[in-house]
Amino acid sequence: MNRIARITAGAAGAVALFATPVPAFAATQTAAAPVAAPAATGTVTTCGWSGLQAGLSTKVCADVTGDSVVLYGQIGLAGPPSPGTPWPPAPQELLTRLSADVAGGNSLGAVNGRTVFTVSTVRVDGITATVPCGSTVHASFSVEAMWRGPAPVTVDVPVVC
Repeated sequence: MNRIARITAGAAGAVALFATPVPAFAATQTAAAPVAAPAATGTVTTCGWSGLQAGLSTKVCADVTGDSVVLYGQIGLAGPPSPGTPWPPAPQELLTRLSADVAGGNSLGAVNGRTVFTVSTVRVDGITATVPCGSTVHASFSVEAMWRGPAPVTVDVPVVC
């Protein structure tokens, strides 16, 4: 199939897809019937600002589903390599620390570890907790290399159930 035939077939398929009617659902409510608030069943992911640690871009994130919170850090390249930089870069062994607490309350724990960073983004898992609804979770993630100290990144996440 040549290029023009493929483009024509793709365009015809798109027209057919967008021309298909979508059934409408009636949204009628009576004034006497109470309306319940929609349940929060999905996961909400919140990440803090990226920071530069050990020459790499880092951030800390939280996945909140109801009152369950999963906290993790991410390590990635800070940007494109400088001209003349060897590619791929040499692997870096990193010391990581992920910690969290409920604002004004108890610690959710801390996890120290080691990870090797090469080129692709690394996720550092570590803390899963059940937190009371209405709380705010404060998390911190730091990375340090042999010759560079940590500069923690943080995030504050409300737990809305």
